[in-house]
Amino acid sequence: MTEYDYWKIFPRMPRQVSIGDITVRDGFQHLEKFISTRAKVFYAQEMIYAGCRDIEVTNFGNPYLMPQFADAEEVLRALRSDRFRNSCAKRGIDYDEIRITAVTIREGAVDRAIALKKQGIGPDRCLMMVSTEEEHHFANSGTTLPDYWREAERCCRKCADAGLKMCGTVSTIWGSPIAGATDLKDAVEFTKRWLEIGATDIEHADHDGSASAPEVYRYFSMILDAIPDTRLHIAHFHETKRVASASVLAALHAGITQFEATLGGLGGQPANFLDDCPVPGTGDYYYKDPRYVGLVCLEDLLVQIDEMGIAHGYDVDRVLWLGRQLERTAGKRLRSEAVINGRTLKGGHMEFARPGLKKVKAKLGEAAGQKLPADWKSLAELPERFRP
Repeated sequence: MTEYDYWKIFPRMPRQVSIGDITVRDGFQHLEKFISTRAKVFYAQEMIYAGCRDIEVTNFGNPYLMPQFADAEEVLRALRSDRFRNSCAKRGIDYDEIRITAVTIREGAVDRAIALKKQGIGPDRCLMMVSTEEEHHFANSGTTLPDYWREAERCCRKCADAGLKMCGTVSTIWGSPIAGATDLKDAVEFTKRWLEIGATDIEHADHDGSASAPEVYRYFSMILDAIPDTRLHIAHFHETKRVASASVLAALHAGITQFEATLGGLGGQPANFLDDCPVPGTGDYYYKDPRYVGLVCLEDLLVQIDEMGIAHGYDVDRVLWLGRQLERTAGKRLRSEAVINGRTLKGGHMEFARPGLKKVKAKLGEAAGQKLPADWKSLAELPERFRP
């Protein structure tokens, strides 16, 4: 007989997950509109109130290239303020459980994070990034892979000495938007290299929606066979073909417990146009239509995870409300379906019921809840030609 218990079919699938929010950094970096410092702080703080404990809030890269993050220190200062700490305490949130991350692609950005840490406003965690495909890596970092690995090794030591964590990102795992197909084995090796030089955890990234469910399952099975501690691994999926939810499910089946997402499914390359002015960003966009790129949508992901009965720690309704507010902030319709259609309500939507059912059943002599004619057998007798 077929096994119907989902958890027995996929015994490595977790009962509880952690979902980090990276809206304020990865989400906002792609918008061709400057998001005010007040709005950035608002969404970061509100996501924490809604249950987020891992949050990525800025990029310490050159603000000339990415002016969206010219206010990095102001955002961090607000999140480190006594006012916010007290606000967390009033809501029963342990501020020390919150982990704030800043992206630090190059060594100068890591040095800046460490200097701010000494001032009491720095992040808890830095993030550096390698791509297994060198053209993509060069486009992001401006240097070669061997040279960058040396730099990353120095930065891991610096962070450890300063009491900062370092997340090592491995990108182009399932393919590169520049050079095409890649080898999963390279990503497994790069993961080991990050841990060898001192990274504290690894973001496994599909940065252009190349991932497919079978290959996601295969890759994360390879990763957990090689490095079984699930606390080290974070799945990061982009959405370009409306198949990222399948990738999430495949990662869950493999046993991954940590994910990242953005409100509204925002995200993508750093903008090369902001407000009324072209800006460098990372150059030309490598996709045809900026409306159809971004990360896994947090609102929809939470509904998916929640309805699977997997614990996640978020107030889903509050996140859906935030998603609706963000559409007003962005000034456009975003990619969440859940903010429009909501959650699946177990009690249904009785306001849409057609009146008169009770009267009709009574007139026909049927009992309330009766679904079959009274003279029929309680169980169907399947014709022999249809039986298994």
